[in-house]
Amino acid sequence: MKVAISGKGGVGKTTFAALMIRAFNENNKKVLAIDADPDANLASAVGITDAASITPISEMKNLVYERTEAKPGAVGAFFKLNPKVDDLPDALSAKFENIKLMRLGGVPKGGGGCICPESALLRALITHIVLSRDEMVIMDMEAGIEHLGRATAKSVDRLMVVVEPGRRSIDTATHIRSLAGEIGLDAISLVGNKIRSKKDEDYLKTYLPDFDFLGFLPYDDPLIEADLNGISPYDVASESKKKVIEMVKRFND
Repeated sequence: MKVAISGKGGVGKTTFAALMIRAFNENNKKVLAIDADPDANLASAVGITDAASITPISEMKNLVYERTEAKPGAVGAFFKLNPKVDDLPDALSAKFENIKLMRLGGVPKGGGGCICPESALLRALITHIVLSRDEMVIMDMEAGIEHLGRATAKSVDRLMVVVEPGRRSIDTATHIRSLAGEIGLDAISLVGNKIRSKKDEDYLKTYLPDFDFLGFLPYDDPLIEADLNGISPYDVASESKKKVIEMVKRFND
């Protein structure tokens, strides 16, 4: 199964992704976790030691040059559009129990995006991971879905958008669905997060009436404390953890 997780910054999508990854791991599933959000740190949320020392793929200049035959940042230069990437998940992943984790990193963007060696390498890597790998794949995306191409998107089993009660989060979810529809990714579910009461749950259902909700996670103080203390959210007892474990059981069934 291949799952992409997106949402507005700050809604808790990385926490949700980490809980899912660890829950599948606990069920003895092999998981390939992809941190595709330049502003997130999925590795530390999963509980990987020395997470800050993981070098993003886009910053591995020698690797980018070796695989694309062009220097990083060489916008407009000639380079391979389909570089060899099939060995990278096994060679460059940080490991935790049944989990392999890759941090993609960001690519500098001009006015119309980036047509550059780093971008070509990351896109080829994501395509390989989604189309050819046989593990459970969970991708923590940024607010957009720029790493997904049309062919890749059609092979993603589900796009999960994490939303919190608030108009900006709702607007982002609607925008993500629009972007996903343009490349043929129609299997979309929402996860409501930071829910304080039934009023918050009803608010999301009212303003996002034609979305499928996978579930709702409470505003959870233990998760805030875990983040403050640098602990994986999966390593503390919380209602959110229980609910994500139940979601994962439904996937397994």
